Amino acid sequence: MHVDNGEKSAIPLDAIPARSSGYVDLRSYSAIGDGLTVALIAHDGSIDWYPTPLLDSPPAFARLLDAENGGCIELAPDGDFTVERAYIPRTNVLQTTYTTATGSARVTDSLNTGLSGRLPWGELARRIEGLEGEVAMRWRVAPGTALASASPWAHSSPLGPVLRIGDTTVGVRGTAIGDSVVTGRDISGTFTARRSSHHLLGILTTSAEPLQLPDPEDIDRGIDRTVRYWESWSAELRYEGPWSDEVLRSALALKLLHSPSGAIAAAATTSLPESLDGGKNWDYRFAWVRDAAYTLHTLIRFGEREEVHAALSWLLRVARDRGADLAVFTRLDGGEPDAERAVDVPGWRRIGPVVTGNRAKGQLQLGIYGDLFEMVRLYVEGGHLLDTDTTRLLSEMADRTCDVWQRADAGIWELQTDRHYTSSKMGCWHALECAVALAEEGHIEGSVERWRYERDRIRDWIDEHCWSETLQSYTWYSGTDQLDASVLLHAASGFDRGPRMSSTIDAVTRELGDGPLIYRYSGADEEEGTFVACAFWAVAALVEVGRRREAEELMGRLVPLANDVGLYSEMIASRDHSFLGNLPQGLSHLALMAAALTLVEEY
Repeated sequence: MHVDNGEKSAIPLDAIPARSSGYVDLRSYSAIGDGLTVALIAHDGSIDWYPTPLLDSPPAFARLLDAENGGCIELAPDGDFTVERAYIPRTNVLQTTYTTATGSARVTDSLNTGLSGRLPWGELARRIEGLEGEVAMRWRVAPGTALASASPWAHSSPLGPVLRIGDTTVGVRGTAIGDSVVTGRDISGTFTARRSSHHLLGILTTSAEPLQLPDPEDIDRGIDRTVRYWESWSAELRYEGPWSDEVLRSALALKLLHSPSGAIAAAATTSLPESLDGGKNWDYRFAWVRDAAYTLHTLIRFGEREEVHAALSWLLRVARDRGADLAVFTRLDGGEPDAERAVDVPGWRRIGPVVTGNRAKGQLQLGIYGDLFEMVRLYVEGGHLLDTDTTRLLSEMADRTCDVWQRADAGIWELQTDRHYTSSKMGCWHALECAVALAEEGHIEGSVERWRYERDRIRDWIDEHCWSETLQSYTWYSGTDQLDASVLLHAASGFDRGPRMSSTIDAVTRELGDGPLIYRYSGADEEEGTFVACAFWAVAALVEVGRRREAEELMGRLVPLANDVGLYSEMIASRDHSFLGNLPQGLSHLALMAAALTLVEEY
């Protein structure tokens, strides 16, 4: 099979504006991680986001949201330079080559893993290798205020200077990085990289416990061990088809968002704006049932086993704890999510607010019933067996779906006005469709006749109340002619793969589209950027309704919109393709993977 993938080169780094007032364009960020947290690295070598020890910890390094007091870890040539960077293939370890007027040097950035997986401390390793000539390098480790919650300070210890920010302790270890200069709140130094020279800057972190300070040679070896870990993980993914590099990069980006509990964070950051006008800033360092279901849907199709089982087990534990009224999202440890709270820091490019927690806590989102059942259905289709407690829980949830589908809810977009959203009703239909199939196959028991009856009632209700003859499209919610791109998800769910869904795709791309990109719903173009996942949902929907050639053409236009290292944010501004919203965004990468898999599976 030959597919024209379109232009593969990402928007070049020289098109990204330089750091302005302490901030860089969001396209500038690459991401590394260790299974506990994620660090974001700008093209100029500054680590501007690094919560430690966990992704949802108060970030000791948060220049991303507070240029003056947020904190950063800098490493770059001392003077003008150009940048080339890429991940080591099949890993989340980044390599950046800096070229100056006098020479070039390569930096390898890794959040190191241990012999048996995650390390019990944070170990950020930055290896510097001289390539040609001489390059004067400078470095600085400068913690911030952890989003205005602590004041950093440096002090001497028997093993050298350390930094403290609240409960977090930061140590610096190095090889051939010059003498350390300690001020009241940072540690810095300079050195020169020459042809074949080898240097290491290691940053060690713990929280409310003793600080491990390994030998620098052990930290350096940890980079190679981490490369091997990622290569081994990537080798387990089975995908043969077009856009294989982009699909694997998306899988690796998603792996960064997996936590030890089995939960999957929606994104690695908080409060990056969806609009340059401000006001639409959210904390995505939580685990959404919806996102977990989409992740498992994709990874099951890849043949991945360990993360699938861990994530499914996490979700079922959450469901058992909360009962048949499913929680929309939880903390990464499975606990009750925090209420939204504003933090007194300026935000990226001073676009606020900066928040922790999320106001979607307590919302009713009916679509998650379909997400849960889809995930379980795929799990058992993979040859796996459900336990007794899970079968009882699923029977209860199917009964609950029969009771609640008629209610208005907040919908997939977590809006403040409850309505009878079409995609929510389709999600309930899908939940009961899966429940009936699971019962017929002997996996669960329950009121199967009732499930069939209510399933068919939902379809009839949608056909009567959520279809516009004028637009020839399913609508956003009953009683309106406005549109919602999330309806396209239900081509894949099987609700509709016929003429109505096909014409809905046309209406959505006509009314909500801007080039290859798509806004979430009617009116969104006035308040935010295009939503990356929606465009990839359109690709998959086109395939499901038999319009493969159009799907391939759209996919070829979307894939190059990643940044230079293959990452996507939540949204993209249609006018200049700048990134908006939190990043890396799990849903964006999931949608790319699902689109690619659908193209291959339906060939």
